[in-house]
Amino acid sequence: MSQSNKPQQNEFMRAFAVLLQIGINIIVCVAIGVFLGWLLDRLLGTSPWMMIVFILFGIGAAIKSIFEFSKKIK
Repeated sequence: MSQSNKPQQNEFMRAFAVLLQIGINIIVCVAIGVFLGWLLDRLLGTSPWMMIVFILFGIGAAIKSIFEFSKKIK
């Protein structure tokens, strides 16, 4: 690999890592919300209301986390 190609590859890998981290963060936040909602629905017999509420909490947590992450990478 030539030296002129190295900075472009490093920049690509850094951007890929950032996008991967954001994607994983969204998936984990929503998955935790789904799991907690499902668990509470089973315990309380409120299906599907707790799952809906906790999915929304998970989406909110993902959005908040993305904003905080974007402040760090600036």
